[in-house]
Amino acid sequence: MTVYLPTLKQLQYLVALHDHGHFGRAAESCFITQSTLSASLRELETLLGARLVERTRRVVRFTPLGLRIVAKARRVLHESEELADMARAERAPLTGELRMGVIPTIAPFLLPSLLPQLRAEWPSLKLYLREETSQAACDSLQRGQLDCVLLAMPYACGDVDTEELFDDELLVAFPASEEPLKARVEPEDIATGRLLLLEDGHCLKDHALSACNRPELRASAMMMGTSLHTLVQMVDNGLGVTMVPKMAVDAGLLAGTGVTVKPLQADHALRRIALIWRRGSPRAEEFRLLGDALRRHHAALNPARASSVPARLA
Repeated sequence: MTVYLPTLKQLQYLVALHDHGHFGRAAESCFITQSTLSASLRELETLLGARLVERTRRVVRFTPLGLRIVAKARRVLHESEELADMARAERAPLTGELRMGVIPTIAPFLLPSLLPQLRAEWPSLKLYLREETSQAACDSLQRGQLDCVLLAMPYACGDVDTEELFDDELLVAFPASEEPLKARVEPEDIATGRLLLLEDGHCLKDHALSACNRPELRASAMMMGTSLHTLVQMVDNGLGVTMVPKMAVDAGLLAGTGVTVKPLQADHALRRIALIWRRGSPRAEEFRLLGDALRRHHAALNPARASSVPARLA
């Protein structure tokens, strides 16, 4: 008796539809046409002899069985990726494809200077970058859509291993008319209702609030910025103050504005840049090697800050 089993492609398309909730966007994420995705899922339903998705003009709704199969499909796809990772781990390190997520408060300020160095050191590495908020990147990592993530810690990202790279100081940004006279800013100097923060999902919001350690700021902070550039423009127009990473200032974030920055006098006025990956990944040694390279190249480009680089984790 011949038994026909679902293919990995069919399971991948089913999971993509669940993630995106839309046939067109799911097909686009899989680099296929919508008709191909729809036909493949109908074949899967025929193979299983059950309806998995209820299709209407406006809503994609999964049946209870469909939801259970999506959960199982995620585990199957994750296991299949680990098979490929095991094979890659046996080859020369940092060769072939690697999908790395990077958060928006790091990507444009760090990668332009580091990527040429990585390409020179690892010419056979095909590094695919995906810029996402901290929460979205962590979700993509746990779903197996990313191999590793360049993130700012602390941030809860599930069951992951971490290679800490270097510290990045947080600075307080003021409109030119509000620049304080003292060299360092106390958290108490930030007026209630004047702190501008990034939207939920960005770890920098939590880092800024933690650095200030003022509960009343958390309650009154205005979370409306979609990017650091947006926040800086709002500060430049006198709408409030914000917290910006030093790496962004060093990369020219404030160019063309009247915004000034001062260090924050606080115990935790920094974030720690780290490379993270799923715990137990067969490529763990590769990721540690990549972390070493990122740390070294950053230290070479920023010799004055090399002393803040933490030792490699055991």
